[in-house]
Amino acid sequence: MNKDQVKGTMDKAKGHVKEAAGKAVGNERLQAEGNADKASGAVQKKVGDVKEAAKTLTSKP
Repeated sequence: MNKDQVKGTMDKAKGHVKEAAGKAVGNERLQAEGNADKASGAVQKKVGDVKEAAKTLTSKP
């Protein structure tokens, strides 16, 4: 795993927590922030996945 994959996973988890907290207290803004964090985390994790795949493809056997 590279740092982009780790950060993406952490951002997604943070987004899930924010969204759940927002739903629990009825705070739509917190829910929206959670959704945004989840989306940004997913994108960052995909970037990390692509970097990892490229590294695997270019490594010498």
